[in-house]
Amino acid sequence: MALLIGLTGGIGSGKTTVARMLQELGGYVIDADLLCRELVQPEEAAWREIVEHFGDGILNPDRTLNRAQLGKIVFHDSGEKRVLESILHPRVFEEEERRFAGIVRNDPGALVFIDAALLIESGNYRKVDKVVVVACDRHTQIENSLKKGFLSREEIESRIDNQMKQEDKLAYADYIIWNNGDLSELEQNVRSIFEELKALNK
Repeated sequence: MALLIGLTGGIGSGKTTVARMLQELGGYVIDADLLCRELVQPEEAAWREIVEHFGDGILNPDRTLNRAQLGKIVFHDSGEKRVLESILHPRVFEEEERRFAGIVRNDPGALVFIDAALLIESGNYRKVDKVVVVACDRHTQIENSLKKGFLSREEIESRIDNQMKQEDKLAYADYIIWNNGDLSELEQNVRSIFEELKALNK
């Protein structure tokens, strides 16, 4: 029997690294952020709705969404954030279900992970069999995020403060992967949880 597992964690927690490790172990990963990017390609239905609401000012010269510009708007206005989520979330959920069904058709015993930063906030955790939260201390979050080079320390700290608190996320977790140690320790933790999940779907 296939299992659908939600994988989540705050900015800089190492969620993407964990998703890659799970894939290497034989799990399937559906990346919610990647689905979002596909759904907002120019002239797609979601793209049209977003442009209609937010205006042409959020577009790059090639008509793709300027995610940084859109992020600035929704990051500082919870009402606008809700509008964006109401456009994207139902479509993302639908596409996740479609892809899960496709995977299960080919591999009935699959372990399928939905890699989603907003798994809990969006309510999508209700649709999965298990929830895995990747967690680490604040210092590690900041250092990991700085390495990516996209955001300043101030911006990272502001995002951490505006995201759902880690301890609140942990309350929803069936499994917690702590990522404060080195890479080999993380690999051991991931492998251990993967084996536990595999034992559930026999």
